[in-house]
Amino acid sequence: MEYAGAVVRSNDKGIIQRHYDRVSPYYRSLWGEHLHHGYWIRGDETKETAQVQLIEHLAALAEIRTGGEILDVGCGFGASSIYLAKKYQAQATGITISSVQVEMAKEAAAKAQVQAKFLLMDAEAMQFGARFDVVWSVESISHYQNTSNFFASAARLIKPGGTLALLDWFKRGDLQPRQYKKYIQPIERGMMVELQTMEDYESQMRSNGLQIERRENLSPQVAKTWDLCLDIIKNRMLWQLAAKNGAEFIHFLQAFRAMRTGFASGHFIYGLVIAKKA
Repeated sequence: MEYAGAVVRSNDKGIIQRHYDRVSPYYRSLWGEHLHHGYWIRGDETKETAQVQLIEHLAALAEIRTGGEILDVGCGFGASSIYLAKKYQAQATGITISSVQVEMAKEAAAKAQVQAKFLLMDAEAMQFGARFDVVWSVESISHYQNTSNFFASAARLIKPGGTLALLDWFKRGDLQPRQYKKYIQPIERGMMVELQTMEDYESQMRSNGLQIERRENLSPQVAKTWDLCLDIIKNRMLWQLAAKNGAEFIHFLQAFRAMRTGFASGHFIYGLVIAKKA
């Protein structure tokens, strides 16, 4: 990606912030309250049920406890925080770099009548006086330019015996340059991410004193998301709307097909990692 002769990374923070500030209300109408993949167990669930099942799966493996203190990093519209506050009476705090998402999350929490709070904060420069039982992140870390800063901060913010629970997008570890260019680059450009491998994340966690407890490749269970998304982008009105909201939104819609192709090729991976602080 180039602007005025300068190379701009696909996950440029300013572009991501402007993008989500501008189009988050449209994303909510496209996806609903949960801004992430679905997790299909039987295969015939609705998208909404599958999205909740994804959160339930991560929460079960993270061993969320009643009344726990949870930091939801990259909280989107706040749906994970609200779900955890409802089901576990968790004290949930969500952070995002989008001021629009903060307001949407606050409104959703008030409507749900739960004690979840939301802050405008950069995940690569987190500042809290307290620590948390669980640091939780769903499909957010691949947006960050300095993941090592994030993992170091996350480790500091986790209580002893606490948990880092994440779901994210990854590339396969043994990609050839032509495979990367064909299958991964279109995803990175359209979705404003830079993909690492699951092993990259795990190495950064270990170097910050976290012990890997579980890892899963959930690609077979979540790939159906993009079958449904391809139906969504058949709507010409959506493309007209995208044209009014900047090139990033158009690139985002164009990447839907790249996401489906990436899953089908096996070069794109949807992964889960649970790590504990000793």
